[in-house]
Amino acid sequence: MLTDFIVGINVLSSFGLIILVLLHSGKGGGVSDMFGGSVGSAAAGSTMVEKNLDRLTLICLAVFAFTTLIVALRWS
Repeated sequence: MLTDFIVGINVLSSFGLIILVLLHSGKGGGVSDMFGGSVGSAAAGSTMVEKNLDRLTLICLAVFAFTTLIVALRWS
């Protein structure tokens, strides 16, 4: 029962990682340009939207890594 719950969180976090990584801007556009941050990103290097997106991606990555480790230890 607990393993199923952890696997569910793992699957959700993997989909979240896919979405969050695709939202990041490459060399050109991205989420920051969608919200009008193209001028701010040129002047400041990164907008608040990009910084928050980075934080969310790192949190989702930590959840994914932790749940993957837990599932691997429970099934071994």
